[in-house]
Amino acid sequence: MLTRRQFIKAGIVGGAALTAAGLFYSRGLKEAPAGAVPQGLTLPGRTIIAAIVPAILAGVLPAAGEARQKAIVQTVDGVGVAIAGLSAAAQKELAELFALLGFAPARVLLAGLWPRWEEASAADIAAFLQGWRTSRLGLLRSAYAALHDLVLGAWYGMPEAWPAIGYPGPPEIL
Repeated sequence: MLTRRQFIKAGIVGGAALTAAGLFYSRGLKEAPAGAVPQGLTLPGRTIIAAIVPAILAGVLPAAGEARQKAIVQTVDGVGVAIAGLSAAAQKELAELFALLGFAPARVLLAGLWPRWEEASAADIAAFLQGWRTSRLGLLRSAYAALHDLVLGAWYGMPEAWPAIGYPGPPEIL
């Protein structure tokens, strides 16, 4: 059972990490023109999505090799296109999520991942996603749903993925 003292300490540490992540994120926004909204995926966002794709698409991606890497890159590109098509507010929220997940202390506190995204195992990433999917906090469940839907939408938006689900493609207009 969590004591009151442990709860207060955890709150202070979490608040400090979120403050640091907010400062890190706001410093990055100051470099952009005033009023600008990040478009698509930044490099840290691409890295995070590339790490998440194999966990969400487990059993669907090609088993190994160049075909697997190509499928992951195409899916990451598709997520970038999808994000660029969202409203400015949704893009800003996703940029904040990727900034938090890209900041090591926040990644450890929020996702429970000690290694960097490129070095995390598929099992660690799957456990992080499952934790967010079943979290008591609605914000984490919403973040999971956003990541899940973006990846699946990008994957099934590619014609190469259609045969696996029996989709013949859009009907031809005569």
